[in-house]
Amino acid sequence: MNDGVDSTKGRGVRRRTVLTTALGAAPLAVAGGIIGGAPAGAAPSSPRTAVEGLTVEHRTNPLGVDAEHPRFGWRMTSPVRGRRQSAYRILVATSPDRVTPSRADIWNSGRVTSPDSIAVRYDGPALRASTRYHWTVTVWDETGRAAPAAPTARFETGLLGTDGVTGWNGARWITMAGKQPNTPGAPLLRRQTRLTGRQVSTARLYITALGVYDAHINGRRVAVSQGDGTTHELLTPGWTNYDSTVNYFTYDVTDLVAGRQGQVTLAAVLGNGWYNGRVSENSAYWSADGNPLALKAKLLIRYADGSEQTVVTAPGDEWKATDTGPYRSDDIYDGQTYDARAEPAGWTANGFDTSGWAGVTEHDHDTRFPDAELVAYPGESARVMPEWDLRPRSVTVYTGVTDLSGSPNGKGRIVVDPARTVTDPATAATASVTLRPGDTAVIDLGQNMVGVPRYTLRGPAGAQVAFKPGEMLNDDSEGADGPVGSVYRANLRSAKATSTYILKGDPDGETHQDSLTFYGFRYVSVTATDSVTLTRFTGRVATSALRDIGTITTDDTDVNQLISNVRWGQRGNYLWVPTDCPQRDERLGWTGDTQLFSNTGLYNADAVNFLSHFEDILIDSQKTYGQDGAQFTWVAPGSRYNQPIPASGWADCGVVVPWTVWQMSGDSTVVDRSWAAMTKYMDWIRARTGDTYAGQGAIFGDWLAFQDTSTQLISDVYYGYSARLMADMARATGRGAETRAYEDLFARIKRAFITKYLATDADGQVTVRSSLGDAPPTGGRTEDNSQTALLWVLKLGFYDTEAQRRRLVTHLTDNIGNDEAYKEAHPDSTRVRYAENTLSVGFLGVNVLAPVLTDEGRVDLAYRLLHQDAMPSWLYSVRNGATTIWERWNSYSKEDGFGPVDMNSFNHYSYGAIMEWMYESMAGIAKDPAHPGFRHFFLRPHLDPTGKVTRVGGAHLAPCGEIVSDGSPAPGCARAGPCPTARSARRDRSRRRGCPLREAPRSARSPAWPST
Repeated sequence: MNDGVDSTKGRGVRRRTVLTTALGAAPLAVAGGIIGGAPAGAAPSSPRTAVEGLTVEHRTNPLGVDAEHPRFGWRMTSPVRGRRQSAYRILVATSPDRVTPSRADIWNSGRVTSPDSIAVRYDGPALRASTRYHWTVTVWDETGRAAPAAPTARFETGLLGTDGVTGWNGARWITMAGKQPNTPGAPLLRRQTRLTGRQVSTARLYITALGVYDAHINGRRVAVSQGDGTTHELLTPGWTNYDSTVNYFTYDVTDLVAGRQGQVTLAAVLGNGWYNGRVSENSAYWSADGNPLALKAKLLIRYADGSEQTVVTAPGDEWKATDTGPYRSDDIYDGQTYDARAEPAGWTANGFDTSGWAGVTEHDHDTRFPDAELVAYPGESARVMPEWDLRPRSVTVYTGVTDLSGSPNGKGRIVVDPARTVTDPATAATASVTLRPGDTAVIDLGQNMVGVPRYTLRGPAGAQVAFKPGEMLNDDSEGADGPVGSVYRANLRSAKATSTYILKGDPDGETHQDSLTFYGFRYVSVTATDSVTLTRFTGRVATSALRDIGTITTDDTDVNQLISNVRWGQRGNYLWVPTDCPQRDERLGWTGDTQLFSNTGLYNADAVNFLSHFEDILIDSQKTYGQDGAQFTWVAPGSRYNQPIPASGWADCGVVVPWTVWQMSGDSTVVDRSWAAMTKYMDWIRARTGDTYAGQGAIFGDWLAFQDTSTQLISDVYYGYSARLMADMARATGRGAETRAYEDLFARIKRAFITKYLATDADGQVTVRSSLGDAPPTGGRTEDNSQTALLWVLKLGFYDTEAQRRRLVTHLTDNIGNDEAYKEAHPDSTRVRYAENTLSVGFLGVNVLAPVLTDEGRVDLAYRLLHQDAMPSWLYSVRNGATTIWERWNSYSKEDGFGPVDMNSFNHYSYGAIMEWMYESMAGIAKDPAHPGFRHFFLRPHLDPTGKVTRVGGAHLAPCGEIVSDGSPAPGCARAGPCPTARSARRDRSRRRGCPLREAPRSARSPAWPST
């Protein structure tokens, strides 16, 4: 425990409340407050130390682990203040009853004196493929007392090979014989096989596709566990650079195989996905003429008598295929058409007649890309999340358009049928509506989301129903693309994004949910060619951000809406890869967006594997698409929109993401795995710019900023930033020579930057010459002392003296303040068009704005920016009805309508990076960069000087335990207002809270906590 640590940083002494957690221990107490311990002065609790949260490869009880030396993790919990781990022992065995020190038949680590509990490597004998192992861990506290062993956990290995041959038992890539790419109809493939044993013990399915798949066994679709039940994945196996890497998945299908009267049928639907769509144009695997889709699978069945059977994909008579089924078309951008009349009843079950089906042939993927690896997916799949289902908030039926001549834009307004329109949310959630030809229903889910619609229809066979999703409703502004009240879709650009269903005429109704595409939407317009009745409409949310591990709440409604918008934006855009927008003809893994949001993303959700996997994809892209095979790319995977042109801030994702994942998780594996690629990138910049120590260039600059900064300055600061992060990572991973080299590089970049950009006049006034160089392609004239330039100079310490620093802070606060005196002194600045206390940053300034202001002692200004609702600001979108973060600060306004249609996503998480500051400064849960993984962290909430936020609660499940900062008044708290208190993270939440403002010594208080 170290309370009241002085932190000078060369700018006077600051007092901070510091909480320290030992490695592997639950968070400890701050003076007077509680994080995993008893209040100061309280009687000691009875020791109930326990171990929980067991993970392997950052997953709970995972299937398909392909790591040779898996990483174990756990958390130690205790009500006793100051409890910490001093040693551990890991046991691994082949069965649960053998997980004891005397019987562990795979590995007994012995008692290891260490506080480590994050990414502890398996160090036993070589693991066998397709094998389940059971394990537990015992920990000893600082007194040498052992806690009870954790409940036994498990993990199961995958095929333990990447060549596509090892472990696959002859499985090959198969494709439908005679089918030409891009012809109608998704391939349906199936094989029925006789079981060779009597009693099935276990069954595992290992499967992947070139394209995407829905897998079925014995008439049932393969599902995955989610919460207390199961759900279906969406678009497995996800998106990679298929010429380099394809992922496979492992499923426990024992229940689907066992007891099936001696037969098993393995079947799959193949969709185009990213592999065969224009989303992947210009990629190495893409073909303008289309790619044939392929399946590769192995079903491993083990019997009670010890025998085994495998069913694999291979050319021959066993596998049959057809494209005459109901899946008539599918595309990531354009949507899906499903013709229920073409359903071959029972085609996924035993006994189906395939006499009219075609055969299969071997796909040429292995020939085209012989070095491509087939790798077990290292995290959790994207899936539909039932707990986030959305039901209609209103259903509006309109029958035509009126007032064309009287509307400002000439598009008129819809003619609403009040008899069929439901505006009460409770009634709309279960409403049934009948549509006739010429009618349109507009469904409002109340929340912009990503996933697929689910609906039930009744009507005649052949009736065609079109569901067209969108994010906004049209108004009467010039940018609207239809009558007022209709669904706005102009911002989808060329994406058709339509779910079309053709009825088979079932009188009991037909329920459907697309599975071969996805949509970004809040609203859906529905039309039909015949009279149909629509019921049970649901927005099924799909995401890779499956588990929330962080929360922030305040007593300010607008701020809470902003927080919700950030979270929903992350859910929608964390879909297999971190995308930039989920609705239009883009949906790409833009790397600049990824890196600047990554810290927020990891505070909010369990995304360590997700972002680590994206780094692997980015490294593949670097080799194939990066300039000189060294530059990290603009987008990953694939190459749509990517060009071999320098793009600092985007390319630096390859350095920023490993650093951020390591900082948030405490696991340096991603650093080691990325080291060669990162050094290649940094060496490439040095080779290009030499002793000028300038950056590579930054084509995008501070993207979509309202005050333009030189793209070269942006490049130079990012070169310095990456050099500093490389030094940090080198030091942490024992690379001594590289540490010194990158520290020297940073110092030289800093000196070159100061010489070039900092101008000091005779009066000692300093100016950041951020006008030196080109503006971004979407910008205008660059300006000196731009907000983003000042922020990065202060963040990196690119100045020589404290006097310079103080003047730079003044420039920054004057720019943000933007009062009449500032505007009069800067008449040519873009700032004159905007209100006081507004931001003017773009993508590369947004995540450093509030943190730098706070570090420089201007948290008051950070809060003023947070509360601002004039454009540009975070709450401007909230005031204008946003339920997710927008791409542009001015994407829409009630006064002016829609922003530029060419680039106007209403679900684009980048500006949501403010939430990092909310965790670290509002709730006060701040990591210590010197101790990654929150092994040591700061609890330093900054109260809102404006008085608009009076209570903040926050929590984050860190690797060592849950950290909770609670702004609720504690019992007996002397203050009339909120009492920022750290309280117990135990699930029962029953422990007494302390009041730090009464009990803590003054030296232990944060400067943001006022005196009582």
